[in-house]
Amino acid sequence: MNEVVQAEKMGIINYEVYAAFAPSKDEHVDVSGMTQSQIDQLKGYTPPSGTPLYWGKASGKNVLVVQMEALQNFLIGKSVDGQVITPNLNALVGDSLYFDRFYQQVGQGNTADAEFVVNTSMFVPSHGAASQEYAGKELPSMPRLFGANGYDTATFHTNDAVFWNRTELYPALGWQTYYDKKLFGDEDTVMFGASDEVLYAKSTAKLAEMAASGKPFYAQLISMSGHHPYKIPSRKYKMELPDRFKGTLVGDYIRAQNYADFALGGLIADLKARGLWDDTTIVLYGDHQGLPIYSLTAGEKKLMKELLGRDYVLTDMLNIPLLVKLPAGAAEHRTVGTLGGQSDIFPTIANLAGLSMSDHLHFGQDLLNSTGNMLPERYYLPTGSYIDDSGMFISGTGFEDGRTLGFQDGGETPGGDSRANYDNAMKLLSMSDGYVRSLPDRK
Repeated sequence: MNEVVQAEKMGIINYEVYAAFAPSKDEHVDVSGMTQSQIDQLKGYTPPSGTPLYWGKASGKNVLVVQMEALQNFLIGKSVDGQVITPNLNALVGDSLYFDRFYQQVGQGNTADAEFVVNTSMFVPSHGAASQEYAGKELPSMPRLFGANGYDTATFHTNDAVFWNRTELYPALGWQTYYDKKLFGDEDTVMFGASDEVLYAKSTAKLAEMAASGKPFYAQLISMSGHHPYKIPSRKYKMELPDRFKGTLVGDYIRAQNYADFALGGLIADLKARGLWDDTTIVLYGDHQGLPIYSLTAGEKKLMKELLGRDYVLTDMLNIPLLVKLPAGAAEHRTVGTLGGQSDIFPTIANLAGLSMSDHLHFGQDLLNSTGNMLPERYYLPTGSYIDDSGMFISGTGFEDGRTLGFQDGGETPGGDSRANYDNAMKLLSMSDGYVRSLPDRK
């Protein structure tokens, strides 16, 4: 069951060949009678019996989703020798509902997988990127739901949309319009495309045009300047790294994220200047981890311990932030301690917008009406792993030799694992796979 164990035994090349041709180990699920209540029951989620909390709080308002490249939660509130790493994010936390116990659920497709999971509330495939495996399907999604309810929808990415097969993924998700390198060009290049500053400046101009039509918009911005290996050009340096951080992956990561935060500040200022800020729900999250724990040197791990005040552990690596800034009149700011993952963003936003998901099977849950959660994981953790309120269960060759890591120090937590949750996580993954496969092919 554990892909890491298989690869160690077979060798990575042999394993990749095996994985490409081996039959799926997922349980076959008959999706013809699948219901939302079955999914909720497996997750241990009980939907509210009456009107949900926050229902329609942002009804009729714009929704802007900002996906931040490689942004991890530990950065928020941190400083290096008195230099604040993410001042604009820190300020946004003060204006938002901030979910600090939030985790990535991406697979091989990383950034594109995050776009898929967030916009469908389904899980990534067992092998390959969702943008490759599922792009031929007519996917129930946020763009479709908002579009059917009178919103204009668009997504923005500075790279060529051919990358990660987005030219096929975006129509599968039902986006009315997508903007890529054709709009943003090659000016002020950082990493694989125009800088986040260019992304935000040109995107907000388009958003202002959309808003001028009199219809609300649902839009997504995909940032990229904070991409691995974090070697941003010196003209983009916004902080001076101490000598001990220079030339390290940790230092480069901090500086790249500091620049991404600087660019985000420009987006916020532009939205305010254009009169969009007060009429827009802004949802911001990290797409996936930025500092792989298995790639850090001993010296880099020491730097992380300096930043965190403790060892950097696996639960830190997969922990990304989620911030939800509500429109004026509905604004609220507090830290929400509910456990969540990227599959939960769709139902949470739908609730805020007052849009029913009764016709949408989904594998996430509304985080504003939840007390517990169970998040099946793939790719970054072996199949059968999951995160629940007791910790992060990592399967071994199966359930019996798995282990549970605590959230605070990553130490093993005796008795934190649950055979029922393991079985339910496996079934939920298989149900998601089977459901997507059963969807009609895109015409």
